[in-house]
Amino acid sequence: MTPNSFGDETIYDFQTLVAGLNQYLRLKTHPVGMKRFRTEADLMGVPKIRRPPPGEKFATDQIVGQSRWLGFTLGITMENLMGEQCGAVVGLHPATPDWLAGRKLTGVWYATHEDSAAHQRAMSLAPHGQYAALAVSPLVSGRLDNPDICLIYGTPGQMITLVNALQYRQYRKFTFSCVGESACADSWGNALKTGEPSLSIPCYAERKFGGVLDE
Repeated sequence: MTPNSFGDETIYDFQTLVAGLNQYLRLKTHPVGMKRFRTEADLMGVPKIRRPPPGEKFATDQIVGQSRWLGFTLGITMENLMGEQCGAVVGLHPATPDWLAGRKLTGVWYATHEDSAAHQRAMSLAPHGQYAALAVSPLVSGRLDNPDICLIYGTPGQMITLVNALQYRQYRKFTFSCVGESACADSWGNALKTGEPSLSIPCYAERKFGGVLDE
């Protein structure tokens, strides 16, 4: 058992857990795990790992999409990602001054450079410098023995039922946020940064491009 980035060495029965989720929630896609690795060599130790073809760039949404729809186990480093936005939230890229300026978003998602920069500063980021790679795999595959994130996609009704379940014992109020565009990535960054449950409405880019790149 390899602990996740929070030091959790618990052995989870993901077959039973996912069967329960499907029984009560009727999920349409695979619940997936996301796990970071300190080196690319460690990443390549994941059974049946798939890597993007040399030279091809993906959004992290596409990696997640192929895993949750097709059941692939996929591994990436920053070199496989199409931009800093994809890597910064999961700790694979630093929050450089250029990234924080967010000028590529100006006139697309935000009216001014100031608005774009405010969006970037609002993003939740996992610490940079500890990990060099990320793998995504369906939880039932057993290939990521203890993921950093368990990622579940569902309808509003499915999600509030899941939140209600998290509050059934030892109740506490959850507070979720939305940064707008990049909301999906921000939710991953928030979960990795805090270790707390995170909920988000999928952003436009994920809804548009988060599916399968090549069928």
